[in-house]
Amino acid sequence: MEETDFGWALRIAKRGGKFERSGWNGKGMYVAMQVPDANSKMGRPYLYIKSVDGLLVPWAPSQTDILANDYVEVD
Repeated sequence: MEETDFGWALRIAKRGGKFERSGWNGKGMYVAMQVPDANSKMGRPYLYIKSVDGLLVPWAPSQTDILANDYVEVD
């Protein structure tokens, strides 16, 4: 079985996919990457998370997230 570490998850996001950790308690949460366009206020790509309340907010992984091996690609 492929080890699904943070590097694996980051590659998913870079190709336009979404990922989550199987260890997260919240239903429907996922992380994806936003690539700014000409109309964006942001100047560089960034990761965002869909939180349990459905809002999209910037996401910075914790050390626990970076070292985890339980990432799953989501649709």
